[in-house]
Amino acid sequence: MSKGPPMEPFRTFASVAVPIDIANCDTDQIIPARFMRKASDDPDYARFLLHDLRFNSDGGETDFVFNAPSYRGAGILVADRNWGCGSSRENAVTALVANGIRAVIAPSIADIHYSNCVQNGVLPVLLPNEDCATLRRQLRESAGAEIAIDLDAQSLTGPDQTSYAFDIDPFDKHRLLNGLDDISLTLTHDQAISDFAKAYAARHSWSS
Repeated sequence: MSKGPPMEPFRTFASVAVPIDIANCDTDQIIPARFMRKASDDPDYARFLLHDLRFNSDGGETDFVFNAPSYRGAGILVADRNWGCGSSRENAVTALVANGIRAVIAPSIADIHYSNCVQNGVLPVLLPNEDCATLRRQLRESAGAEIAIDLDAQSLTGPDQTSYAFDIDPFDKHRLLNGLDDISLTLTHDQAISDFAKAYAARHSWSS
């Protein structure tokens, strides 16, 4: 899969949010296996997200919530429990990114999918099941409503202006706030790596 653009830092973000009422939505539902060989710069890549739920066999749109006009351009998903379970495919997150999804809110997110979200600039937010159910209900009742997230404050504001606090690992928070993927994170140690290389070469010179 080709390297995408640099990760965008995540600080504050407000967007229309879409409710996904599917418990145990696995990565094969998020992006079916037959699209795994496609590069993220494929012009149709955004269509692969939740493809078999969004499109009929003839390519026409279904009545799946993601296709509803009120949710067009949504940048946040509010999911049910065990989002992103199944295989470890990173494509399940790059498909989110291709659709402009910056955050996934759920009662639980599969560990590897959670890690893939962080590494690709998508904020995974864990809230209690009842809070997620409330948010999804509000988003169904007020289609097109927004959720606002402040990562630094570790809080989000729902459609009815109720505030919810969430926890996140400090290192994951640091990466997201600063837009650090694995390569960028390594490059923050560039000077230390260079100093080590010079010192190692001086101690272990093979020159005559």
